[in-house]
Amino acid sequence: MWTILILVSIAAVSAEPRGFQGEKVFRVTPQSYKDVEFIRTLANYAKTPFSKARTFHDSKDLEVEKILPRFYLCLDFWVPDTIDLVEPGKHVDFRAESQVAFDVQALLQQSKIPFEIMIDDLEEALVKQRDSNIRAVHSYEKYNDLDTINAWSANIAAQNPGLVSRSQIGSSYEGRPLYLLKVGKSGSNKKAIFIDCGFHAREWVSPAFCQWFVKDAVESYGVNSQVTNLLNNLDFYVLPVMNVDGYVYTWSSNRMWRKTRSVNKNSSCIGTDPNRNFNAGWCTVGASSRACDDTYCGASPESEIESKALANFIRSNLSSIKAYVTIHSYSQMLLFPYSYSYSLAKDHTELNNVAKGAVSALTALYGTKYTYGPGGTTIYLAAGGSDDWAYDTGVKYSFTFELRDTGRYGFTLPESQIKPTCEETLLAVKYIANHVLNNA
Repeated sequence: MWTILILVSIAAVSAEPRGFQGEKVFRVTPQSYKDVEFIRTLANYAKTPFSKARTFHDSKDLEVEKILPRFYLCLDFWVPDTIDLVEPGKHVDFRAESQVAFDVQALLQQSKIPFEIMIDDLEEALVKQRDSNIRAVHSYEKYNDLDTINAWSANIAAQNPGLVSRSQIGSSYEGRPLYLLKVGKSGSNKKAIFIDCGFHAREWVSPAFCQWFVKDAVESYGVNSQVTNLLNNLDFYVLPVMNVDGYVYTWSSNRMWRKTRSVNKNSSCIGTDPNRNFNAGWCTVGASSRACDDTYCGASPESEIESKALANFIRSNLSSIKAYVTIHSYSQMLLFPYSYSYSLAKDHTELNNVAKGAVSALTALYGTKYTYGPGGTTIYLAAGGSDDWAYDTGVKYSFTFELRDTGRYGFTLPESQIKPTCEETLLAVKYIANHVLNNA
């Protein structure tokens, strides 16, 4: 009897969402390669027991050695999203779990490497993130769970049959439908733009934008001449949540989850980074072949059923799809190929000019500053991304948005910022769409 009660208690505890009390997010700016090595020393403890760690050689390493034999150190890198991409002169944002947060802070202070605490208590930041007072089941100004988003997509298609239709392009690893909305007036030989959101599960503002985009389309058609012209002459394929399993998991179990939820062969670690899973310099740089890493590239290109479904749809509609826009967060950047190489795309000049105009349109609304350029040189090298794959497959106008903010909130962007974020981003997407309409 007691055994049964204990097992029930364990099950109940394991079903509780993971808490983040006492966890901190640091921003560190290494000044030299020695500083970079120090940060890597910290990160090594996320995976390696101290007894198996390498021998230390300098004073900073010795300070780590004094403090860290007691436990594993868990650091979750936000920007860049892997320790391998840390460079001198570029800031690094990472989360430290509560049991090590103060020791990490002490080590950083002793190291003299410039740093600041962006989030002092992650759990508190996550509570404050949900700052909307809206009580409606679905709202464009609050974060919605997957069931709510799916119900919304069915409803908006039913309410606007002449403008919106919904189809299923596949299913996820755990069997959830991947719903796609087609937005635009019916017509023949129309050019199309593919927009997806929710690649990385914890980037909640991304699916919020896809919902906002569709909302604006149905509300503005016949009222706003620019939107009416776009919808009369273009189709927009909108995938509100690409990584549906991961997104559900951020609501039910671990708010900071990034990857898919597929089982990996010969590993107890779950999931693949869907934005390292495409056949574009696959797993060569900025991606990991280790299943336990957040940037795991998968067993092969398109090994993830979600990646395969997206790629198959674009391949099947390649004659009409002229632009690909994928929405991520955070960093306030507009990126275009390449990210798997420092090489310039053959259409670099035009893509750069389009990005410049889109960013100008975005900034004009609220003054939000964006950086733009090729992914590899503007943010960091990352192989296997969907934007590079789309470009190499033949979709010339391929762009990645990294939405608000620049790190004050990171992945905990408050709901009160959904509206301005989506409004300004919409202006940039419309700029891109107009260029595609007139030039593709």
